[in-house]
Amino acid sequence: MALCLRYCQNQEEAEDALMEAFVKIYDKLGDFRFQSSLETWMRRIAVNLSINKIRARKNIFKEISESEYEIGYSDFSFDRLNVDQLNQLIEKLPVGYRMVFNLYCVEGFSHKEIGDILNIDEGTSRSQLAKSRKTLQAMLNGLNLGWA
Repeated sequence: MALCLRYCQNQEEAEDALMEAFVKIYDKLGDFRFQSSLETWMRRIAVNLSINKIRARKNIFKEISESEYEIGYSDFSFDRLNVDQLNQLIEKLPVGYRMVFNLYCVEGFSHKEIGDILNIDEGTSRSQLAKSRKTLQAMLNGLNLGWA
């Protein structure tokens, strides 16, 4: 469920994606070829179904200029966040930013793989990641997390 929530817009959409994933896993279990772990295969199905729900909405990717590819941010800000705080910030990202951020930073896909999964250019994937990082940094700068 947590995996679907990272991609989907809300709880209801995530629950739908999760249920569809369980049904598809059950239906296709006989097709599993043991080329990866069962968990990896199941995660991929859940991610793909979550992404398909988002794709149906259209216009989820925002274009940015070349100068926005280069962003300056300090990883120091992220070091002081716990997992729940970071997840709350990620959930506030626009859907295109959130999908690319999750696929790249959490799932470990390359920009080429993300482009193939989302049917976008590799450059669009890079720009969405840059913009998501810039947006997260702006959110962090605006937060008062009680740090000394």
